[in-house]
Amino acid sequence: MAAGASLNSRQGSSRRQTRALLWAGFGGLLLLMSGVGLSAISFLYQIEIRQEQIRRDYVERDRTLEKLRSSIFLSGTYVRDFLLDTSEAVAASHRAQFLETRRDIEGGLAGYRRFLRPEELEPFNRLNRELADYLGAVTPALDWSPQQRRDWGYALIQEEVLPRRMMAVGLADRIQQLSEKQLEVSSAEVSDLFSSFRVKLLVLLVLTVAIGVLLSSVTLWRLFRLENESRFRFEEVLKARGELEHLSVELLSAQESERRRIARELHDEVGQVLSAMMLGLGNLRSAMKANNSEEALGHLQLLQDMTERNASVVRNLSLLLRPTMLDDLGLVAALKWLAREVSRTTSLQVEVAAVECLDALPEEHRTCVFRVVQEAVHNASRHSGARQVRISVNQQTNRLRVSVQDDGKGFDPAQETGLGILGMQERVLHLGGVLHVDSERGRGAIVRFELPLAEVPPGGAATAS
Repeated sequence: MAAGASLNSRQGSSRRQTRALLWAGFGGLLLLMSGVGLSAISFLYQIEIRQEQIRRDYVERDRTLEKLRSSIFLSGTYVRDFLLDTSEAVAASHRAQFLETRRDIEGGLAGYRRFLRPEELEPFNRLNRELADYLGAVTPALDWSPQQRRDWGYALIQEEVLPRRMMAVGLADRIQQLSEKQLEVSSAEVSDLFSSFRVKLLVLLVLTVAIGVLLSSVTLWRLFRLENESRFRFEEVLKARGELEHLSVELLSAQESERRRIARELHDEVGQVLSAMMLGLGNLRSAMKANNSEEALGHLQLLQDMTERNASVVRNLSLLLRPTMLDDLGLVAALKWLAREVSRTTSLQVEVAAVECLDALPEEHRTCVFRVVQEAVHNASRHSGARQVRISVNQQTNRLRVSVQDDGKGFDPAQETGLGILGMQERVLHLGGVLHVDSERGRGAIVRFELPLAEVPPGGAATAS
């Protein structure tokens, strides 16, 4: 029962460890995969934002430059029409359109300034100066009279308006080229971001695969280990079942042998004595009828001797089956009686070292200790060739420690475990204890076992032989 509970406890602990390992491994792998996915989504979102920012910036710059270029062209057209038109009303209309276009140019310059990059600063300043010179040269002509426009207008257009306008448009084109170049640079930056993303994604994927392979290896190793443990446990169960079957057969055989021995003892000793007593009683009756008192006393003495011998045989059989002193006087007295009987009937010298308050032990514990010690002492007497045996019983707060040590020839416990040792193991395991047999060839043997106890105060030690 205790072995089964211990096996179930180990299996439960192994299952919990395996579940924790699998949860931790697969959970970590899922978290890593989630991290890879979230990182990829975040990076792609950043790239998308960057692309949209570059596109919007380029569109706004391009629209501003295109509007500025258009305003410069229109301003020259309006100035030309103003200077060459003979109708005063139409000239005034062209003048108003030029002024509006000039405001557009000034607004376009101010609007484009916020898009400037360092490499565009010098051409933009030149454009700004050229436009200022261009507008500065044109503005005084807006107040000319019709005669002045006819006299000086054509020359102003040829010498100032057209050259300066073309120069400003050329500068605007140059800025446009710089803007397109900057777009290419920004596109290259996005490409670099994509390359960096691919490298990071590849690293994360390699890391994920490596962790997955490691987790799979650990899981397979654990599963194979569990499979081996299960096979080992199954073999242990089969072995234990075989041992139990063997033990059952041996126990039945031992029981039959014990019954035969008791039956033989009863027949040979008790039966014969009772038959002799019946004959003695017949002789006693005959002597009494003949009034032969001396013969009657002789028969009576003989009957008394046979009765005492018969009582001794019955007492020995009773003590062999279960010592009454184990119940009447306690475990220590029973162990001392066992030591005296073995020492009296064999060449062994048996010593007992035990605490005196073992009578507080439960009945099952007293019986277990006595039977295990009895079996160990009888094994030492029959098989070991020992001369001395020491029995030690030590009670602690919640444990009872017992050992039986002999100085015999020893044996190999792994190869020579017989019925006696199996019986001792079963008795100890039944009470939740542990039994160990330590022995080597030529060095004797030690049988030690422990039994769990309820918390009772330990007693003092006493030694008897």
